[in-house]
Amino acid sequence: MFTNYQFTVVERFLRYVKIDTQSDPGSTTIPSTEKQKNLSRILVSELNQLGINNAEMDDYGYVYATILGNTRKENIPAIFFCSHVDTSPDCSGVDVEPIIHTNYNGSHIHLPKSNQPITIDKHPELKNQIGNDIITASGNTLLGADNKSGVAEIMDAANFLMTHPEVKHGDIRILFTPDEEIGRGADKVDVQKLNATFGYTMDGETAGDLENETFSADAVTIKIKGVASHPGYAKGLMENAIKIAAEIIAALPKVSISPETTNGMQGFIHPTKVDSSLEHAVLDFIIRDFEVNGLHQLEEALRALTVKVMSGYPNSTFEFIIKEQYRNMKEVLDKHPHVTDYAIKAIERAGLKPRLSSIRGGTDGSRLSFMGLPCPNIFAGEHAFHGAHEWVSIQDMQKAVETIVHLCCIVEENN
Repeated sequence: MFTNYQFTVVERFLRYVKIDTQSDPGSTTIPSTEKQKNLSRILVSELNQLGINNAEMDDYGYVYATILGNTRKENIPAIFFCSHVDTSPDCSGVDVEPIIHTNYNGSHIHLPKSNQPITIDKHPELKNQIGNDIITASGNTLLGADNKSGVAEIMDAANFLMTHPEVKHGDIRILFTPDEEIGRGADKVDVQKLNATFGYTMDGETAGDLENETFSADAVTIKIKGVASHPGYAKGLMENAIKIAAEIIAALPKVSISPETTNGMQGFIHPTKVDSSLEHAVLDFIIRDFEVNGLHQLEEALRALTVKVMSGYPNSTFEFIIKEQYRNMKEVLDKHPHVTDYAIKAIERAGLKPRLSSIRGGTDGSRLSFMGLPCPNIFAGEHAFHGAHEWVSIQDMQKAVETIVHLCCIVEENN
């Protein structure tokens, strides 16, 4: 099917990563940064150039488009493919300079603007990339493979389907979201406009990976009101909110239930921000576990720790606020096994060995699944995301394009 096809995924990817689209967790607007729309507008224009005349961007920066079905079969379920346009606020995304390292030979990958190379010992997946072509940034920014690799792959798959009408499929919806990196990617998805039965995010890592399970996630905010007084006359009176906040952080376990001490299916408590003055302090946490019961146990452990610390400050008070973020999509996907089965078959048709795995995080698919749209996560080839050592393989991106197209065919064949 792809023997003579000239993939466009690389040229698209190299264009997209040069557009700064970082999201901002401190913003209250939707999208959180207007600059995300700069890429969304380009995507709408490119979709129109492919002959997809229904492509549009809404006021919130979401892009919707439909590749109309070309099969004579009736009642083929409409499916969607989704990626996010924003990049992480954890590392600069300004003036990204992508570099192609051709025919990788297993040695260190040196970055011109960093004295720290990308090495196999720290990035063991590189062992499987010998002979492939690796794209990195220059060393002082992230690359943006998370998730512009997925965006480019969906766009190239759309290009393939529009130029190969002999490949039969039902209606294929395209969805590009903003603000996924700050947990808001599905906040304003218009389910009626999307009008699909199920779908797939293209936001995974290693070629062949299919993720059907995520963390369940909550946010916790602890608001402390201490007691202020003049420091010269504070004896027996002052209860310093800064010190109370520091004591809570210091009381967290040092060798367990933190991101730096857990892996696999282990959950964690993670402080992300402290904003404090003498009288008031606000501590932000994210809580993660694959089981909701485990999530609640971690929250209660944090609450108990806070109560213990606060007992030493009898005139101070606190609020403990829990906000649900997303839930493990496996709860939904287990009820719709065919959605995962189709993806497994598509990965196999692309010549890869499928690997079902779990995400120590979440995707737009987590939220979409609970919005009635079962949505596992397919590999996009991105690695070492959110940092200056981010990289992606050209060959892996091409395999992701093939997987998308095969999936469209498999859904048509099986309905």
